[in-house]
Amino acid sequence: MSQLLSWLRRMNERLAVIAGLLLLASVTVTILDIIARRVGLSLGGTDEFSGYAMAISTSWGISYALTCMAHVRIDLLRAKAAPAGRALFDAIAILSLAGTALVIGYRVWPVLAKTLKSGATANTPLETPLWIPQSLWFAGWAWFAVSAVIIALAVILHIAGRKFDAVDEIAGVRTEV
Repeated sequence: MSQLLSWLRRMNERLAVIAGLLLLASVTVTILDIIARRVGLSLGGTDEFSGYAMAISTSWGISYALTCMAHVRIDLLRAKAAPAGRALFDAIAILSLAGTALVIGYRVWPVLAKTLKSGATANTPLETPLWIPQSLWFAGWAWFAVSAVIIALAVILHIAGRKFDAVDEIAGVRTEV
């Protein structure tokens, strides 16, 4: 299980870099459009591209946040609990997150399926085939669900083996040093 979790962390780091590059590309295009407007030109579609970039990078980036334990947690009770209690709070948190990710992934699919069926395009000058950004968006949510389920399974296995410190390492709260 530790090899799978290490692989998941490495993969999410790579995906986060790609998501960051997508955001950087969006910023670059926006800056170029602003400069072009100063001389009476426009690239067009900058806002559309930026919206796609934000949705796609967010859906992929949340998996990185998950493996870095960067998601917001209210840990007032957890901090005062014994190791077994902390592991229980961590299990509740990751199971809730995995459940939420699965529901979102499940609910995102019909949006993409409808687009694929209808061949919808954006109602903009670019007329982007919407299946392209929606496929990337859906894939990000699906990957987040897979990542959360893998971590949830690891937490359950560690709790069953009474390895509470291991639970803290993979699903605990990141402490500031």
